[in-house]
Amino acid sequence: MTAAASHTAAPPTARLRDFPVSFFSTVMGLSGLTLAAQRLEAMRTLPSGTGALLFAATIGVFAILATAYLAKAIRHPDAVLAEWRHPIRICFFPTITISAILLGTAALPVDAELSFLLWAAGAAGHLVLTVMVITAWIEHSRFEVVHMNPAWFIPVVGNILAPLAGLRHAPAELSWFYFSIGMVFWLPLLTIILYRLFFHSPLPGRLAPTLFILLAPPSVGFVSYVGLSGGIDTFARMLYFSAAFFFLLMLPQIRNFARLSFTLSWWAYSFPLAAFTVATLVMGERSGIRLYGWAGMLLFGLTALLVGGLALRTLQGVLRRELCRPEH
Repeated sequence: MTAAASHTAAPPTARLRDFPVSFFSTVMGLSGLTLAAQRLEAMRTLPSGTGALLFAATIGVFAILATAYLAKAIRHPDAVLAEWRHPIRICFFPTITISAILLGTAALPVDAELSFLLWAAGAAGHLVLTVMVITAWIEHSRFEVVHMNPAWFIPVVGNILAPLAGLRHAPAELSWFYFSIGMVFWLPLLTIILYRLFFHSPLPGRLAPTLFILLAPPSVGFVSYVGLSGGIDTFARMLYFSAAFFFLLMLPQIRNFARLSFTLSWWAYSFPLAAFTVATLVMGERSGIRLYGWAGMLLFGLTALLVGGLALRTLQGVLRRELCRPEH
């Protein structure tokens, strides 16, 4: 019997044990596409109801994944603990709370009360996870610089997302609090990650797509800062054009990305691209320069194709039982 066949024959309980917390990155990608669609819908570029349809699909995916991971936590707590103790997988636990924050943001034009509930649960939970993950980093005895990759941005830089809906649901000071956490940690983490990329061996194939995460912090930081400050100033432009440079930096990597076999890490392409799309659309709205609007619509098309392709490939992987396998 081949290895593939043995995995196919594995009972559902075995697949549940191997259900990865990184699966929630799919919700981040879908949420990013939803937010971009809502922005274009408000600009009357997309048909009315597009954003609501995407939101419904995204929250449905989140509910399915949350149910599955809760079942894993109940039936296989040792497997969850092993993920938490892993130097890379620990960074994906906050994708759960980030998903809630993003869904709370996407729910704003749909249902204000649901938006508040999702955002409040996500923001509070993410703050707790930020403290827990940083504490784990400080107290570690097993992490090395080779474990460092752009996914390490997720736990702390994810705080930058809170102001997107936080300004509607809480005092501005709270949004500034979250924004400050993310921005203060972004720069030192960026320095460490660049050091790892420049002076150590290349990222392994499974983690190579996480390079795209470099695009996310300045993109989201720009959108949050514009909301907090009320306009585009020098710092806002620095954030946006930093994101634009990271986008250009990823273009030569496309050929390398295309050679990789599909894994869930491919979803690392989706949210950063969606975040840069939203940032570009916001830049167009605030600056009045039409070029940004056209670029934003082009980026939205690329994001929609990417997320659609990833969704189909993920569904195919689920049906073929290629996912939720033990990693060696």
